Amino acid sequence: MTGSISRSLGRATEILREGETDTARLDAEVLLAHQLGKGRAWLLAHPDNVLADAESRAFFRQVGERARGMPVAYLIGHREFWSMRLQVTPDVLIPRPETELLVEQGLARLPAGASRILDLGTGCGAIALAVARERPESRITAVDRSLPAIGVARMNAARLGAANVRLLVSDWFSAVAGERFDLVLANPPYVDADDPCLLGGVRHEPADALVAGKGGLADLGTVIASAPPFIMPGGHLILEHGYEQAAAVAEMFGDAGFFRVETLHDLAGLPRVTCGGLAGC
Repeated sequence: MTGSISRSLGRATEILREGETDTARLDAEVLLAHQLGKGRAWLLAHPDNVLADAESRAFFRQVGERARGMPVAYLIGHREFWSMRLQVTPDVLIPRPETELLVEQGLARLPAGASRILDLGTGCGAIALAVARERPESRITAVDRSLPAIGVARMNAARLGAANVRLLVSDWFSAVAGERFDLVLANPPYVDADDPCLLGGVRHEPADALVAGKGGLADLGTVIASAPPFIMPGGHLILEHGYEQAAAVAEMFGDAGFFRVETLHDLAGLPRVTCGGLAGC
């Protein structure tokens, strides 16, 4: 179906309202802007421009995929995080705004000068690259057990010129044996396999980066228990978790020997990030 930008957006919005999105108009504008290589403001300034047949077909094909729940980020191939445009594919989780709290808290706890930082389960590299941008004098190691995910992170690091980021395939700490860091950051899988959220749009994201056993606590527990030998005296471990897991995570921090354990709240007021330090600070 061909037509003007205005008519195409109207029809796409109608389709999306019947699908799996509550941001139908926004999604339609983002998808069409991406298809035309323009900004959303340009679409609004040129409502009478007529789409070419190929543009219209490609646009409505993506609209159909979005209506069936495919995340917009996968359809357009990127997501904004920490004012960076990051490439994303179905091999990696889509970075969420709430994860910026993890970055903020990590940066706030780094000592002055050069530091060594470890990002566990880096995915597309969002956390590591955000820290690298703010602390160019530091050395960041980012690991993921998924080779395709590391491939995506490497592309993002290269495009952003993040020469201070080292990317490794690793099952948590396995590839950094014998190393110690001033700061360890992680956004591990923490969704319970029975969580109804898995029936929504997140079902298109890699399950092994989302779902963990023991009610979503298995990977959090593994990271917390394994972390102390890899952290310098005075260093910190900071983890993102589900808001209903805060008390259990804080208890695991204490059991592993961390002190000054603190849980931070996201912009929605939910307990989202827990931090603990090791003796020496």
